[in-house]
Amino acid sequence: MSKPESRVLQLCHGYDGPFLDCARQYAVLFAGTEYKVTTVYLTGAPSAEVEAGSASDEVIFLDYSSREVRGLKLKAIRDIRRILAGRDFKFCIAHRFKPIYISLLACKLPVIGVHHAFGVYSRFSRRLFINRFRQRLLLLGVSNAVRDEMRSHLAGWPPERIETLYNRIDVEAVQAEQVSRELAREHLGLPQDAWVVGNVGRLHPDKDQATLIRGFALALPNLPAGSLLAIMGSGRLEDSLKALASELGVAESVRFLGQVANGRRYFKAFDVFALTSDHEPFGMVLLEAMAAGVPVICSDCGGGREVLEGVGLLFSLGDAMALAGCLLQCEPAAVDVWTTPSIERLSGVFSDVAVRTSFWQLPLVRRLISPPSIY
Repeated sequence: MSKPESRVLQLCHGYDGPFLDCARQYAVLFAGTEYKVTTVYLTGAPSAEVEAGSASDEVIFLDYSSREVRGLKLKAIRDIRRILAGRDFKFCIAHRFKPIYISLLACKLPVIGVHHAFGVYSRFSRRLFINRFRQRLLLLGVSNAVRDEMRSHLAGWPPERIETLYNRIDVEAVQAEQVSRELAREHLGLPQDAWVVGNVGRLHPDKDQATLIRGFALALPNLPAGSLLAIMGSGRLEDSLKALASELGVAESVRFLGQVANGRRYFKAFDVFALTSDHEPFGMVLLEAMAAGVPVICSDCGGGREVLEGVGLLFSLGDAMALAGCLLQCEPAAVDVWTTPSIERLSGVFSDVAVRTSFWQLPLVRRLISPPSIY
């Protein structure tokens, strides 16, 4: 009789936005090992594209409605128990609080809970629940900023039970997907000869594109002639942001590109990338801009400062004058100063290969899980 396959259960709320790639990031930690990964999506219809993008040995779509993942989630708990039955699952990886809750109640396996946002354990009820299970839990934050906030909310936990594992990208795959500057500008409708500041994100207060527009307006008189600010994304603030650009007299120099499918393919259209978010937990777009070889500016809060440590420019959140100064430092002659170290940091810290090594070196991972033989 053959030995049962050692399996990993990965439980995800859904695959919208960045969460498909989050599933991929954790599945590839086990590529080439004896572990087989079963990824389960609680919400979202079956999709061949999502199945391929999950990089998993098995993908299961439960296709729940939003109502079915509220409250006690008893149906989800029953279904996860059914999936686990009769197979040799060694542990579970769960992304975000609801999947962590379900996995802890559905099984007695060790659980690695991955958190992608701030404020998860600010609720007393969640702290009460999670404290019951800490002996078989490892909590991971996508940045030190997220990790440190969790540690502050769960003050009685040993530090090794709340760690950081950075988000990452397959650097070569992302670079191969990114089209040339010329093709990117043609696709986005941007002039080939303009100096372009790029921004990607929802038009939402958390992303603070208002400061971006103000900073650009302050810098514009000293930027190359015909410079543009290109904002890729959609959201409820579009009208007010357009009104702000008009009020500042830069409406003709600010392009609202709307929602762009596979937007990271076109990052080479930008001469500099600026992220002005309010306490971004990590900022995957920073990695995608770095992969494109674009100098990066970011607000000095949340996880962004960790990504750009030593290889980008930081400014105080909401400080339009400081942002303008950063833009002036990124004029064409200065580009090479930032791009080479940026690519080196991307490969050395935020690549699949680099983070895979970091994962298996976490002390609690080595205690909860038998390391694969290739390590």
